[in-house]
Amino acid sequence: MSERHMSPEQVAAFCLSLPGAREDYKWGGIRVFSVAGNKMFAVLDLPGAGLMFKVADELFLGYCDRPGVRPAPYLARARWISMLPPYPMGREELTDLLQRSHHLVVRRLPKRLQVGLLAD
Repeated sequence: MSERHMSPEQVAAFCLSLPGAREDYKWGGIRVFSVAGNKMFAVLDLPGAGLMFKVADELFLGYCDRPGVRPAPYLARARWISMLPPYPMGREELTDLLQRSHHLVVRRLPKRLQVGLLAD
């Protein structure tokens, strides 16, 4: 994997570095990254979908028009996108989007649960 792109293991490590993030294995070995117990912000290793995560509503269609990015199976209505490795975006863009996904999910939590979960 080039320095410019991330491997699935690097994606997992980055997700776990976000405030309050945890990893669970669900649905027969799918890696799920969540905050506040069960609020998913990224899913990794889903067969046929690879990496999936939430994007802002206004950016969803623009990302789905990019080569290698498509609406996430079962989660497109919630504005999630998916991509297979090698991921079609560089490290900086991908980490920014994963952090934004984390923020989007945290912002939907009750205010009392948001404390300490929002990274800069």
